[in-house]
Amino acid sequence: MVVMGEETLYDPSLLLELDFHKSPAKFEPFISAAHPGEPWMKVRPLQDGDYEKGFIQLLGQLTATGTVTKTQFLTRFSQMKALGDYYVTVIEDTRSKTIIGAASLVIERKFIRGCGLRGRLEDVVVNNTYRGKQLGKLIVVTVTLLANHLGCYKMSLDCKDKLIPFYTSLGYLLEPGNSNSMTIRYDGGSKLVSNLTAATNTLSLEGPS
Repeated sequence: MVVMGEETLYDPSLLLELDFHKSPAKFEPFISAAHPGEPWMKVRPLQDGDYEKGFIQLLGQLTATGTVTKTQFLTRFSQMKALGDYYVTVIEDTRSKTIIGAASLVIERKFIRGCGLRGRLEDVVVNNTYRGKQLGKLIVVTVTLLANHLGCYKMSLDCKDKLIPFYTSLGYLLEPGNSNSMTIRYDGGSKLVSNLTAATNTLSLEGPS
């Protein structure tokens, strides 16, 4: 019988197999998913009990989350786990049992590249009261290395101009002639919202799609 809070979105042993020395990121002092720098920190997959640990509230520091009930959270968690292409990774402060950092690796299954896998980095957020502990760098490098470990030929992300230097320091590059991301947003799930198509910066690891 699985106890609530112990079911993980993916196999946590994957994080122990990552070699942080392969990343161009500079950690001072050196840290990794296995050794995040403080004994009270833990880097791990999202768990079914993280609703109570403030995961949704943390995402609220990044963007609007709307109202998410526990039932909705558990339903989406089960859907993601069943699909097997979602690797939501979190950092927990085990002293307060609070989620203080998160990032998502979403894998796209392609026909190109010999039915290859493409990774996308999404929803990167660190609690703004935990500055100076390299947590943003740690969570991004963790999911970036995880994408490579799982066999992705490419990892991409969209970001604002001010974040380009940060992601560049972690190995991501703006590809000349291939660095625009265009979006259509929908109101209420069906109504097309006009004038919201925009170009933003897309950074990638590896070659073009």
